[in-house]
Amino acid sequence: MSDLKYGVSRRGLLKGGAAVGAGLALPTIFTSAARAQYLNEPTGASVTLGFNVPQTGAYADEGADELRAYELAVEHINAGGGGMLDTFSSKALAGGGVNGKKVEFVTGDTQTKSDAARASAKRMIEKDGAIMITGGSSSGVAIAVQSLCQEAGVIFMAGLTHSNDTTGKDRRRNGFRHFFNTEMSGAALGPILESNYGKDRNAYHLTADYTWGWSQENSMKTYTESIGWNTVEAVRTPLGAGDFSQYITPVLNSGADTLVLNHYGKDMVNSLTQAVQFGLRDKQVNGKDFVVVVPLYSRLMAQGAGENVKGIFGSTNWHWSLQDEGSKAFVTAFGQKYGFPPSQAAHTTYCQAILYADAAQRAGTFNPCGVVEALEGFEFDGLGNGPTLYRAEDHQCFKPVLVVKGKENPSSQFDILEVVDVTPTEKVMYGTDHPDFQGGELGECNAGA
Repeated sequence: MSDLKYGVSRRGLLKGGAAVGAGLALPTIFTSAARAQYLNEPTGASVTLGFNVPQTGAYADEGADELRAYELAVEHINAGGGGMLDTFSSKALAGGGVNGKKVEFVTGDTQTKSDAARASAKRMIEKDGAIMITGGSSSGVAIAVQSLCQEAGVIFMAGLTHSNDTTGKDRRRNGFRHFFNTEMSGAALGPILESNYGKDRNAYHLTADYTWGWSQENSMKTYTESIGWNTVEAVRTPLGAGDFSQYITPVLNSGADTLVLNHYGKDMVNSLTQAVQFGLRDKQVNGKDFVVVVPLYSRLMAQGAGENVKGIFGSTNWHWSLQDEGSKAFVTAFGQKYGFPPSQAAHTTYCQAILYADAAQRAGTFNPCGVVEALEGFEFDGLGNGPTLYRAEDHQCFKPVLVVKGKENPSSQFDILEVVDVTPTEKVMYGTDHPDFQGGELGECNAGA
């Protein structure tokens, strides 16, 4: 496998699932950006970050856990330790905040609506002096806010955004994604679905009608059709529909023996629950037991759907049951503060806050262009997923992907999913010439001055 195929950064690459030099703390980077003027340069004793999450709407549960994680990350950054900061391979953050300034934060409600998300991000930048915006649980929101941050001249550390477009046609130099994408989900799920359900299946897709749903549907079609599955129908559903019965009824007479729910958050909880109530999981079609697939899972969704998730496969970015030192440290710190384990939403946003702070510290500046330089091609370990790379060419994060399924006999309300496979990085890594990621350019860094 050539370096060119993977579009690997000039600073290093992942070989056989291990990051070269990932355990080494990088020296502080001093560039011309450290001396240049930039938007919202902090002049006092503190620096302000903007946490923009869905506090209302279909993804509000994820937003609440994101805010919990951000608050915990700020505590650890200001203290110089705690949680995954103790296991993070970079040791640049040693206490007292970042670059000698205490970290403070403001919050906004994206409402899982692009216009509302841009408005709250704009307010945090212009009114509150936020130097970095992070958060969100929707790819539509992430793409809109990433574009705003590029125009304004601040860094955007994306929250939950799974559409290929975020680091594909809509990528921006000022934006970075720690979350995986639909291409990675498809690559990880394909072999598992084939080994469990065979090559002869008729699949019916219900798809959230926005950029993430379209991307997820396309990736799932690619990888299921490549193993011989036939796509019977793909139907788009509005975000936050609530009642999905009108979309589930046609599945019963379609000849499909598989339902792929390209839904997330409360939409997935509602559509899966209604599919079970309609008796889909008790049917036999084409001589096969009817099955349901949920390509993108979270523990919060699984918890909401309860027993309906039993035996259903999907993928996830991280899970609190992982036994690496970083995951265990994070679960312990989060549990001590809040009384329950963190979700993948909490893990993702915690990591993004830590990674931004570390990059600014290593760069010796809050200038976005210095932070960009510090993050591009950055290899690290100790944040819960194993060796990880921020690829310079598209700002996509590459790490192992988890395949999970609903547990048959959960031991608690939080023990809903079990990890059935950890797909190595090289199995989900794709080239910069991948057709689903074309049409966009990072462009130049914007410092906003």
